[in-house]
Amino acid sequence: MSATLGQLLAAVLLSTSVLLAAAEKSGNKVQGVTYDGRSLIINGKRELLFSGSIHYPRSTPEMWPDLISKAKHGGLNVIQTYVFWNAHEPVQGQFNFEGNYDLVKFIKMIGEHDMYVTLRVGPFIQAEWNHGGLPYWLREVKNITFRADNEPFKYHMQKFVRKIIDMMKEEKLFASQGGPIILAQIENEYNHVQLAYKELGTRYVQWAGNMALGLNIGVPWIMCKQKDAPGPVINTCNGRHCGDTFTGPNSPNKPILWTENWTAQYRVFGDPPSQRSVEDIAFSVARFFAKNGSLANYYMYHGGTNFGRTSAVFTTTRYYDEAPLDEYGLQREPKWSHLRDVHKALSLCRKPLLWGNPSVQRLGADIEALTFEIPGTKVCAAFLTNNHTKIAQVAEFRGESFYLPPHSISILPDCKTLVYNTQTIVSQHNARNFRRSKVTDNLKWEMSREAIPDTAKVPVDSKIPAEHYKLTKDTTDYAWFTTSIKISPRDLPRRTEILPVLRIASLGHAMQVFVNGEYIGTAHGSHIEKSFVFQKAVNLKPGTNYISLLGMTIGLPDSGAYMEHKFAGPRLVTILGLNTGTLDLTLNGWGHKVGLDGEKVRAYTQAGSHRVQWKKANGVGPALTWYKAYFHAPEGDGPLAIRLPNLGKGMIWVNGKSIGRFWNSYLTPLLQPSQSEYHIPRSFIKPSDNLMVVLDEEGGNPQSIEILTVDRDTICSFISENHPPHVKSWARKNSHIRPVVDNVKPTANLKCSNHKKIVAIEFASFGDPDGICGSFSLGKCTSSISKKVVEQYCLGKTSCQVPIDRALFDKNNNGCPDIMKTLAIQARCS
Repeated sequence: MSATLGQLLAAVLLSTSVLLAAAEKSGNKVQGVTYDGRSLIINGKRELLFSGSIHYPRSTPEMWPDLISKAKHGGLNVIQTYVFWNAHEPVQGQFNFEGNYDLVKFIKMIGEHDMYVTLRVGPFIQAEWNHGGLPYWLREVKNITFRADNEPFKYHMQKFVRKIIDMMKEEKLFASQGGPIILAQIENEYNHVQLAYKELGTRYVQWAGNMALGLNIGVPWIMCKQKDAPGPVINTCNGRHCGDTFTGPNSPNKPILWTENWTAQYRVFGDPPSQRSVEDIAFSVARFFAKNGSLANYYMYHGGTNFGRTSAVFTTTRYYDEAPLDEYGLQREPKWSHLRDVHKALSLCRKPLLWGNPSVQRLGADIEALTFEIPGTKVCAAFLTNNHTKIAQVAEFRGESFYLPPHSISILPDCKTLVYNTQTIVSQHNARNFRRSKVTDNLKWEMSREAIPDTAKVPVDSKIPAEHYKLTKDTTDYAWFTTSIKISPRDLPRRTEILPVLRIASLGHAMQVFVNGEYIGTAHGSHIEKSFVFQKAVNLKPGTNYISLLGMTIGLPDSGAYMEHKFAGPRLVTILGLNTGTLDLTLNGWGHKVGLDGEKVRAYTQAGSHRVQWKKANGVGPALTWYKAYFHAPEGDGPLAIRLPNLGKGMIWVNGKSIGRFWNSYLTPLLQPSQSEYHIPRSFIKPSDNLMVVLDEEGGNPQSIEILTVDRDTICSFISENHPPHVKSWARKNSHIRPVVDNVKPTANLKCSNHKKIVAIEFASFGDPDGICGSFSLGKCTSSISKKVVEQYCLGKTSCQVPIDRALFDKNNNGCPDIMKTLAIQARCS
């Protein structure tokens, strides 16, 4: 409900003055979070904040400790997460905060790792999450308009936001109470749709900000990409290069914060792989802090898995797999390590960045130095930037020469010592391996075909086909639409080579078509264009013909204005080529059935599977078939995946838990599926008798299904003689940068994860090797003892350092003495 003007002004004043009230915890003064134009001030201290998005519903509670620990070891001190309204209140008034929806447990766990939290309450979040986080039941509220100055929407939004805030307060999770939450976000990227709502949008965004301020949480509120964020609410940047694209906060008293630095691009079915180089990410981060930024968040740091039906329209089950921690929670190298190193380099600059005076000096064409100095002291940090994207350059800075690769920033924490370059990777690389589990070979598959309904079983209940979203209410992807038509022999073409054509125009997202119980075909839209037209020749018989359409959604929309008015399902059904002309069946009378029989009896659970008749599966099965098999836990204790190469589209369950949607038949322009492997969290698995159920919509062969173990045990290094030493070679002591190792030289650094050891050196070459981790090749010259030297340093060890030293590798000869030499290593951990 709306607050009075006096209440809103009071809230603004209170939020400004309280930023923020002191609280008492464990005998220590807790001052909460304030801010100025330079940074957030946490418990009285300015901070440089390195943040990463990890969404609790996209992983499991068993994974959370490892994900948080790896984030911390990656140099982060903040975890950012959305709050998922439709996950927590799927039915109005019925709440779920259990399992991987246990928000409080997740936040407390972050606090136990001595990290901070940014809580993006929303409650509209987009996030490529089903319906943008808004529960379906909101659509059925009378006279509602989402995300506008609309009383029904504001009432329900405020009610949920207050519930979440009260829950956080009760658990003392805000920093003003001694907890880890230092920032909260209201709404999300509203500028994208604000103009569509005109004055209703302008009033709404002011209402939303002031409503949030009135909740008195004791930490600042933010609005991302919101230039007119009200009062003390901080407007922040989203994008890839906010150091250059952000016009700044709407008040000089607000700090420069970056809520989304996209580590790649989320994938939709039909998309080729998404890439963003770690060199570009590191450049953008260094640039942002060099331009007075003080908090940068990676979106995503771990993307995880869209389990069940949680993904938005056409979004793949795998989410931001290209993040520093991949879908399985494994460190993607060199993305994880190279960003860890930029955090270390920036931390060495902490004092000048937070208290120094900035200045910019042009050192030449496309070269500049951004410097921070505290007057009257030797505290100084410099960022030497080569903005040319193709040509390396040499910068002369304060009497020294510095080599700058193209599109790179060199960080000098004392304005003289180069400790890191964004383009030069000195950290290790790795490659992900999917290995077929020997334990799960020769699965014994059984099958059960879904019954195809017709109007005899699903009688006509409407003149026209119902709208799909309204019919299913987001309880299932599937809805049946049935009708029948009597055909006279005189209506059918006399020539055998001519058949009638069934044409169906649909608003999306996909559809299977059956005529007289026989599968005719399938069609679908795309993320760009959800609507599509199915048309195919059909055999009709004299007499009554039954047409059954299985409409399928692939998530609800997650963005755009007036989301409550987006629809799906068949809209026009015609038969062409009859002797009597085109026959329009749209007004023919339709029956409707929500969901599949297998869903209703929960055939994917142990108890429900006994309610279904199964038989042995042999070869390719018919469309719309359920398959089940039992398997023992695969070897090891790492993450697992399933691959279904000869199946088309459907869903997967393990021990009753949904892995999500798979879709192999929708190929990318590279003629490959957008996603081939699907994550099975190890916590879903029992030692034996694990039930796997697969629903295949299009007809495929389950014998091809593979259960895989997943690892990143192939680790690599690729270091040349002109690489700088590792950033961990340096530390700041008494305002001076000092080496902390005896010999400050470039080294190849390798480390196995999870206490594994290096059991083999699969490739080693000191010379001019080429390639990437997993596929290195020799160049024109290489040291003949390369592998022997590396084995002496690394074999049998958890980690090792190999010096880049010609004296080690060129004992027998000095081949190619005039080139800059590189050491490439590929090792295997076990």
